[in-house]
Amino acid sequence: MSCNYADGLSPYENKGKLGLEEKFDAKLEVSRKVSILAEWIKNSRHVVVHTGAGISTSAGIPDFRGPNGVWTLEAKGLKPQKNISFDDAIPTKTHMAILKLAELGKVQYVVSQNIDGLHLRSGLPRSHLAELHGNMFTEQCKQCDRQFVRNGSVSTVGQRSLNKPCSATQKNGRPCRGRLHDTILDWEHNLPANDLEMSDYHSCVADLSICLGTTMQIVPSGNLPLSTKKYGGKLVICNLQPTKHDRKADLLIHSYVDEVMEELMGILNLTIPEYDVTKDPTKRSHTIQLEWTIPNSDVKRLRNLYEKKCCKPKKRKIKADSDNLAQEEEEKKIKQEETECPSELISVEDIPLKTEMEDNCCVLQEGIVLS
Repeated sequence: MSCNYADGLSPYENKGKLGLEEKFDAKLEVSRKVSILAEWIKNSRHVVVHTGAGISTSAGIPDFRGPNGVWTLEAKGLKPQKNISFDDAIPTKTHMAILKLAELGKVQYVVSQNIDGLHLRSGLPRSHLAELHGNMFTEQCKQCDRQFVRNGSVSTVGQRSLNKPCSATQKNGRPCRGRLHDTILDWEHNLPANDLEMSDYHSCVADLSICLGTTMQIVPSGNLPLSTKKYGGKLVICNLQPTKHDRKADLLIHSYVDEVMEELMGILNLTIPEYDVTKDPTKRSHTIQLEWTIPNSDVKRLRNLYEKKCCKPKKRKIKADSDNLAQEEEEKKIKQEETECPSELISVEDIPLKTEMEDNCCVLQEGIVLS
């Protein structure tokens, strides 16, 4: 449950702006905006969806900073009345719509701040998903760093030991012998490197980033969508509360995300699939562990794509004729000094750096600019 997760974290005072007033667009306005979004998706080559707690509230999992959010109520000494267990919650229409869009190649990647595991349980593959704050249904080995899917949610948070050995095998065929821990971050933890790199690269190369159900107050995850804007892409924000990036958005939609996704899929002439428990990796009956590690090869591939699109080649510096002349004069001066001075007293190699700098200062005072 969200409350149990929140209670397991270390004390932290600055939880951001809480309980901001929600805004609802008129129905016709929502339809107009969703039509624009549908057109942008059709015309985009690389779409990234950024998801927050707001996409899981219809599953019975409370958000954190909404009017009835965990942190909002905590500040008043209260707890949410609606609080389903992570094991009993099932993916929402938004989760399933994202899965369908990813399967059809209309969404290339999902960057999630959520720890509820609903993207995993919807059937979204690891190749399309970064989980920046962890997942209640995964565990990781301290020794080999590999991640595995669990049949049930973890009972700990904060990357604590699960008192369970790693069953992975090393390249030499020997057992790993490491110990497993949960993947849920506490406030002071660093974000998982591969998840963050993949999120960063995808956000940079995307020509459309869509933010669903997040106020984007947590950094660095909340700032990733701006990378799309930086490199010429569009930014869409769908959230009931205001976000710190509203002014930079190309499109703002104030409505429930499930309703937005339903209308979007209708315009795209697509059906939202129902959650299928037989395709939920956490409900499998076999005993073989399903690995949930991001391959380093995936990171390398995205890095190459990022460098190709976003990194401009360095221009070779061509010195001006005046600079070349100044350099030649300096070399002549040094050779002349070498001829005048006895070799046993000084050589060119013995000239201290300070002397060269002082000489340069004199030349600069005479009005010749050195490179």
